[in-house]
Amino acid sequence: MNIILNGFSGRMGAAVLEVAGNGYMGSEVVAGVDINPKNGDIPCYTSFSDIKESADCIIDFSNHASIKAAADYAVTSNLPLVVATTGHTDEEKEIIRKASEAVPVFFAANMSMGVALLCQMATLAAKTLPGADIEIVEKHHNRKVDAPSGTALMIANAIKTVRENAKFVFGRNGFSKRAPEEIGIHALRLGNIVGEHEVIVSTDYETITLKHEAHSRTLFAEGAIAAAAFIIGKEAGLYDMSSLIG
Repeated sequence: MNIILNGFSGRMGAAVLEVAGNGYMGSEVVAGVDINPKNGDIPCYTSFSDIKESADCIIDFSNHASIKAAADYAVTSNLPLVVATTGHTDEEKEIIRKASEAVPVFFAANMSMGVALLCQMATLAAKTLPGADIEIVEKHHNRKVDAPSGTALMIANAIKTVRENAKFVFGRNGFSKRAPEEIGIHALRLGNIVGEHEVIVSTDYETITLKHEAHSRTLFAEGAIAAAAFIIGKEAGLYDMSSLIG
């Protein structure tokens, strides 16, 4: 499985290169794209238009603002696209959706299968305890720019499928009483935390706490490669982690 890696020079790019370099799922990065290209055995370009190598899939671990270039190249080259970045605007999400009409696109705020399971368990807990209060707490390193994390929103949106009247409250301050339909979402930024997400489901009589901790970025690199292997050969459409583990 030959991969074009967008975001080649970044932290996650390095993780994908390491995992693919070990032959995970028969993967190999044959070319990269980055605004700050690195020299090495694998060619890295500043633009998709310069790519000469053939590939089976694109993995995008760059900045969300580069999605148009990645999506355009995927469509014109008829290549499956794995979008593993977060922080997309509504306009950028529409670009992703439009590309999925032409090619298979895997789009997930978190590439961890463990997080996908956390979403499922949180949704089940919310459905089973319809009157329970729900709060989501996420922690990341002090360099992360978007808050709350895309993963926290992914969990909240999963819960909202069984709680249609849910309203997201970002942080909490002042003197207003907590409304029953609220889902509180809290973002912490400190140190070098790779990623932690905790879902607290509480009634007057019991509390359920669900927690996922990422110990290494390798986790997300392996997930992105697994997603790439999954969508190669699939029909055009929009896929996510629930598609992979379902």
